[in-house]
Amino acid sequence: MAARKRKKKGKTKVISSLLSAMRRSKKKKQASWVGPGLKAILKVLAVVCFLSGAALGLLFLEEYVKDTARTSEDTFYLELAGVPAWVDARLKKKVRDIAESSGGNVRFDDDAALAVQRSIEKQTAWLDDVKVWAKQDGLRVEGRWRKPLALIRTDLVEPRYVDSQQVVLDYVPLPELPIVEVVGLGKITDIPPPGKAWQCDDLAAATTILDRMNQMDKSFAPDKPLLFEIDRIDMRNFNGRRDEGKPHIVLYTKDNVEIIWGAEWGKWQQHLESTDQEKLAKLWGHYRQLGTLSGGVKYIYINLRDPQDKIPLPIDKY
Repeated sequence: MAARKRKKKGKTKVISSLLSAMRRSKKKKQASWVGPGLKAILKVLAVVCFLSGAALGLLFLEEYVKDTARTSEDTFYLELAGVPAWVDARLKKKVRDIAESSGGNVRFDDDAALAVQRSIEKQTAWLDDVKVWAKQDGLRVEGRWRKPLALIRTDLVEPRYVDSQQVVLDYVPLPELPIVEVVGLGKITDIPPPGKAWQCDDLAAATTILDRMNQMDKSFAPDKPLLFEIDRIDMRNFNGRRDEGKPHIVLYTKDNVEIIWGAEWGKWQQHLESTDQEKLAKLWGHYRQLGTLSGGVKYIYINLRDPQDKIPLPIDKY
């Protein structure tokens, strides 16, 4: 009896072991099947996601290219080359507006460049010797900016500037430049339009003196130009047309100090005056010595026309 129980117990143990082995084998097979299957599914999903992202990226890129193209067509790029520091935003805008109104924002080729160049030459006097070049992304404008030297006010037209060649320029406030007003001109009934030279003897005499003074500033007072202290140059007695015995040309500072210049440039010897170079040397010597043309004293005068043996040269002060 006991032997029969042991035999039955042994069979049961064997059967249990076989069943356990079969279960482990089945789980192993299932695990070996699920692992590669899941990896394959993940790979397929990754490929799908990549292709979807690439498609979306291509669509976005296409829209971006279209938007960029539209922006390029709507945006006008104009390069102003060699612009002096005194040229302000308003003058630059004048040139840009002319270029855009000439069709320069539609295309950038030689024909467009020529059209813009002709428009600038015709519509503004501020640029001389204008050249416009076509670039890949816009136009390049080169030229010489006319620098105003003198201001003329009249009741006939709006204020006008003139440069050193007496070319008329339209008025734009330029506080960064030392521009001197010319008063007492003989005939101002026929003022040329901007871009044309104003052929007038007394205006020519005034601009010649102011141009030489401007050159002196560049050499001896670049940081604090003397011309900033000059308010006006008076040409009422030019060539002694009112009184031969009185100074022909007189300048006034902004605090009304009288500067007696005398005869027009190049005619000092006819009136036994100091040379033009001596006049400039005396004026800049006075300016360097006192740091101003008034010296803090009101209603004095500076006489430049009388000859002197010893002239204080401004270069001696450096």
